[in-house]
Amino acid sequence: MTVTFRPADRGEVAAVIALLEDDVLGAAREGSALDTYLAAFDRMAEEGGNQLIVGIKDAQVVATYQLTFISGLSLRAARRAQIESVRVSSALRGQGIGHRMIEDAITRATAAGCSLIQLTMNKSRTDTARFYAGLGFTPSHIGYKRNLI
Repeated sequence: MTVTFRPADRGEVAAVIALLEDDVLGAAREGSALDTYLAAFDRMAEEGGNQLIVGIKDAQVVATYQLTFISGLSLRAARRAQIESVRVSSALRGQGIGHRMIEDAITRATAAGCSLIQLTMNKSRTDTARFYAGLGFTPSHIGYKRNLI
């Protein structure tokens, strides 16, 4: 199955939101008006190091992830890449698209001069944890979140 990964365009935001909603957790937490998501996409586009990537198969958006580049001082001034919002269409899961998507993220991160790639995931996603471990990711840190609104 051929899936091509590339930066999303504004016209694909609705399809990306559909992928975010095509998920047990996403179904409960997404659902704002499209203009809210379009405004967020515009802000991301202005932030040079913040990319929304889509996977295209037969001219349809079938996968997505967000990749953000972070420059810092720790780890000898390492530049890192943060992966977020990883989704593959539920109809196409288990066909290797997720694996190719992470390879694409690693390629983009390496090209951007990153020496580390990291991600967070909801701890209830045990299958996803096994998937990432199989790709060489290690659960090396504990993450915390705090809502501000």
